[in-house]
Amino acid sequence: MASAERSTLLGSTQVAVATGHGGYPPEPPYSPGLAFPEYPFGSCPPAEESNPVYAQVRNALRLLQMDAEHDDRQSWNPLGEIIRPGNTVVLKPNFIRDFRETQPGHGNCLITHGSVLRATLDYVYLALQGKGRIIIADAPQNDADFAAIRRITGLDEMQEFYRRYTGFPVEVYDLRPQQARKMNGVIVGHDPLPGDPAGYVQVDLDRASAFCEVSHLCHRLYGAEYDTAELRSHHHDQVHEYLISRTLLEADCVINLPKLKTHKKTGLTVCMKNLVGINGNKNWLPHHREGTPSQGGDQFADDRMRHRVERRVMTGFRRVFPLLGPLRGLLAKPCKVLGRRAFGDTNTDTIRSGNWYGNDTTWRMVLDLNRIVMYADRNGQMQDRPARHMFCIVDGIVGGEGNGPLDPHPKPAGMILAGMNPVAVDLAGARLMGWDYQRLPMLWRALAEHPLPLAGFGYEAVLCRSDALPFNRPLQQFDGTNLAFVPHFGWQGHVELGRV
Repeated sequence: MASAERSTLLGSTQVAVATGHGGYPPEPPYSPGLAFPEYPFGSCPPAEESNPVYAQVRNALRLLQMDAEHDDRQSWNPLGEIIRPGNTVVLKPNFIRDFRETQPGHGNCLITHGSVLRATLDYVYLALQGKGRIIIADAPQNDADFAAIRRITGLDEMQEFYRRYTGFPVEVYDLRPQQARKMNGVIVGHDPLPGDPAGYVQVDLDRASAFCEVSHLCHRLYGAEYDTAELRSHHHDQVHEYLISRTLLEADCVINLPKLKTHKKTGLTVCMKNLVGINGNKNWLPHHREGTPSQGGDQFADDRMRHRVERRVMTGFRRVFPLLGPLRGLLAKPCKVLGRRAFGDTNTDTIRSGNWYGNDTTWRMVLDLNRIVMYADRNGQMQDRPARHMFCIVDGIVGGEGNGPLDPHPKPAGMILAGMNPVAVDLAGARLMGWDYQRLPMLWRALAEHPLPLAGFGYEAVLCRSDALPFNRPLQQFDGTNLAFVPHFGWQGHVELGRV
């Protein structure tokens, strides 16, 4: 990327806040209900039902004044300034899982809705002018059913629509190399998956990693699964490695399509946190440090006797359980029930595993991944300028509040957010949720000076462009108006605006 393009990505402070309806169209492939002038499928009639989401995505691009010279004309090409014919474009939705932890279904608040994906897909196709590649890719939670995710989001119908009307292949990849088999929330085995057809790249951030300042504590790191030795072999001293999808690194442009919702370890999960889904091995991702803050950990908020006993018991369990072979399936349920009775339920009111505002680990992992996406070339070598274009479109039509990211409650918000810089978009998302960015380390640390900066601006520079007057102003000039999202219980009373 040229220096001017680097400046555009790092210095882009505008965030579109397109408001409207709080619901989704019912049937895939989610074509628009109106024949917009630029709509590239003239031979296909508009959908019979209305599709306000498509119109909102379109409005967000207009609010950012993208290709303003041709606005509302057949020649309008809003993504043309970041996508060229022949490019490879990766759309990265939030496909975390097909079900919630304790509630039925997905509630439209768990994963990126297919209607947001379809509208974005059409504007990417318009920019490519029929030449290049479009890839929809994500690495969901290790126990997610990708076939169910395809069904929920209407991916098959979207692919068929493109085959029928354009002959243009829309590729869809589950980036996981394996899927965990769980019984009652306990991993009892793994099944192989095809994974990224292009393979994976091992990327070492070395001294650019956010973990360098706590390298002396990396022996306490815990990842996604029981094998802490695997995680710690990739995070120690000045070594901080991640296994990244090669398909993503080979992209000329990455379109980030997250959900607006809460997160138990980082407070919120919008654009920056969504990049966890680019990994080929989630157990290389640090999630917390074992112990309490006084011990150099962030697993628990305090050092009560129950936590000390739990840590000893769980250390033994993680060492012994993987060795039990077929017995794991028989013992999973009684072990889970016994653990909840003895130590409490992490889905209701018990803080463990770094699920609280004192988590000092996950935000570091998130910033590392964002630097990789922004600066790593196709071979995983970190460059001194952005290596690809990025753009963000946030599904906030129905957000998720409470016990996110896996078990949220629906929060009708009726919003689409969009912008080029993920830090700016996340700052706007947090403020709209009613939260103080200075109490979210993932956000305020993203603004800090760094040899590989994620943002070339401060909070005061973020400017929202909206069709709703209360949001059409600089972020720091917002009044008390917000959506009042309920945080995860480990963050309640800490992150909300106005807390002392």
